[in-house]
Amino acid sequence: MTPDLRLAGFTAGLWAAALAALRLSATAGLVLAAAGLVVALLGLIRKPLPGIVIAVALGIGCGAVATAARVSVREAQPLVALVTAGATVEADLVVQDDPQLLPAAAGPPTYLVSVELRAVRPEDAAPVRLSARALVLGTDPGWRDLLPGQHVTASGRLGAPRPGDLRAAVLSVRRPPVPTKKPSRVQRAAGVLRDGLQRACEPLPDGSGGLLPGLVVGDVSRLDPALAEDFRATGMTHLVAVSGTNVAIVLGVVLFVVRRARAGPLLSAVLCAVALAGFVILARPSPSVVRAAAMGAVGLLGLAAGRPRAAVPALAAAASVLLLIDPELAADAGFALSVLATAGLLLLAPRWRDALRRRGWPSGAAEALAVPAAAQVACGPVVAAISATVSLIAVPANLVAVPAIAPATLLGVAAAVLSPVWPAGAEFAAWLAHWPAEWLVLVARAGARVPAGALPWPGGVLGGLLLAVVTIGLLVAAHRPVVRRLTVVVALGAMLGALPVRLLASGWPPPGWLVVVCQVGQGDAVVLPGGPAGAVVVDAGPEPDPVDRCLRRLAVTRVAVLAISHYHADHIGGIDGVFRGRDVAAVIGPDWPEPAGGRARVERAARAAGTLLRLAGPGWSYAAGGLRLDVLGPIDAMRGTNSDPNNNSLILRAVTGGRTVLLPGDAETEQQQDLLDRLGPAALRADVLKVAHHGSALQAPALLDAVDPAVALVSVGPDNDYGHPNASLLARLARDGARVLRTDERGDIAAVVTGTGLAVATSAG
Repeated sequence: MTPDLRLAGFTAGLWAAALAALRLSATAGLVLAAAGLVVALLGLIRKPLPGIVIAVALGIGCGAVATAARVSVREAQPLVALVTAGATVEADLVVQDDPQLLPAAAGPPTYLVSVELRAVRPEDAAPVRLSARALVLGTDPGWRDLLPGQHVTASGRLGAPRPGDLRAAVLSVRRPPVPTKKPSRVQRAAGVLRDGLQRACEPLPDGSGGLLPGLVVGDVSRLDPALAEDFRATGMTHLVAVSGTNVAIVLGVVLFVVRRARAGPLLSAVLCAVALAGFVILARPSPSVVRAAAMGAVGLLGLAAGRPRAAVPALAAAASVLLLIDPELAADAGFALSVLATAGLLLLAPRWRDALRRRGWPSGAAEALAVPAAAQVACGPVVAAISATVSLIAVPANLVAVPAIAPATLLGVAAAVLSPVWPAGAEFAAWLAHWPAEWLVLVARAGARVPAGALPWPGGVLGGLLLAVVTIGLLVAAHRPVVRRLTVVVALGAMLGALPVRLLASGWPPPGWLVVVCQVGQGDAVVLPGGPAGAVVVDAGPEPDPVDRCLRRLAVTRVAVLAISHYHADHIGGIDGVFRGRDVAAVIGPDWPEPAGGRARVERAARAAGTLLRLAGPGWSYAAGGLRLDVLGPIDAMRGTNSDPNNNSLILRAVTGGRTVLLPGDAETEQQQDLLDRLGPAALRADVLKVAHHGSALQAPALLDAVDPAVALVSVGPDNDYGHPNASLLARLARDGARVLRTDERGDIAAVVTGTGLAVATSAG
């Protein structure tokens, strides 16, 4: 029986209008709303339009009105004037969600807190009363332990928010918040349970001990970022974030128990409602948890009822209500994934489960396969748009993970509930839960390392739409037996034909690589081979994840030397990513004190790993595994230059595979010329040049002539605000015979020794 799609059409129109109106002014949003409502009204009066078209037009009108009303708050003139002026204000705030610690960089830790602005009191103007969304960037540890619903005051500077959401301001705060009202009892109870779960998990191994709080309540504060990346690569991210899946697990177990006890529909519904309320309290009733609860409840109850005709309107109604309450959800990838996964459970999973049963599959096995497959197919377009990949390992990984999810979740919930009254019992429950959690960790780590586990796909909106069209076409075509068999044959043929090529080809890194410049955005991270499973890493980029991913692609498990060229954030901000799961034997850097925060950040990271920052200068060298690394400069400290930290960068020369690589950090004209004058051209000749300072214009022409590289590699971020790299510089290098490649265009770049000479390879192909 075909589901009624009119309400689904209304939701689609509402969603699209909200997404568009978020980037429009309030006036333009109202114009869009009027157009949609006029079309819907004409269709209802004259009835020349199909019902689905009228529903879509009505959704456009409602979505645009709801969004424009909230955009008008963002555009309120008193607040806009203060934001434009960058005013310093004292603000009354209500915390909306858990504070998030931003990735480490130079300077103190920074917490991102979603808040509601209730009032702002400028220094030289009248107070402004309002109710608007905002973000706080707080550097004081006092922001860390705030609970949703807590009222505080804080003083800071107002700044402009990013476009495309409903936040009206960003408040940068250096002082601690001053609490003015306690959070609700429900929030305090949730905080006690979550803290108790973390304490119960402290004795556990890092993997399962960090995973369990994420699996149970979405608390990933202890989760190893490398393990989180493995879950993402394996298509299991839903297990470590509060989503409809968490709700479905809890309600699924409750339904299983009450069905076994032969409870009636009314009692089953009551028990599910109690379980749902308990989960929301445990995970904190923040907006993200409430959204997850709504989607999970609709999906699981619809799947249990087996009535897709009624379930689709129920899902559409739930999504519409949430979008009308919070139009910003229209741009939230997590919300889209929740809705699509729930739609897959309602529309695809029951049919696939029944088809498998008709072919003789046991009921449990059929459902275990149908549910993750349906969710993955439904979410595939959004995942492809975000990650530019299509996962082949996600369905089997989720399938083998299924037996461990329920016991780990239930025992984790038990540990949280027991923690306030029986800490020893909570620790025992957590210890029991860590065994199935260890299985999930093993599946994620193994799945992330499967060759060709994820195939490249166009990213962005166009890539997502392309995969959506392909998916819908295959689902429609699969109703015809001949087309279904042909599709299976072609798909298997493509996989069997492509996989041997991907498995047997050299892949990445290419054999004989001399140096790899990692794609880390606007920053530097360079890798040199230093023996079996080892490497020398020069700089760490601006953020931990990109350099960690680069080292993982190179299979680097041990870092013999981490060399920091200088202490700017774009070279040291990602240092924690180098240390993730790796032994770092030594850390070196220049004997220059600035920026002080960056140098202190490197020293702290080195101490935490059991080593020290060693100050290096000319004469320092390292040799192992066919690599020799020498520090050439700075010969003397330089002061009063265009940028003293840049002009006191370590300048390194590496000799490996019979070739020379010059790594000048961010050295600018002054240091480059000084080095050339002191050492002479012959000492600086190199086959490969990592172009200094991301290809800035501040280069000494005489140095470029002396180096005379065959390959010039530029580490640079896309669309940066610095004008890097300089077009004239790149043209000069090319005219002089160098092959010039940029990370913003090519991804990770490797210089390679081949049988016929020097070559280049890129991770982007």
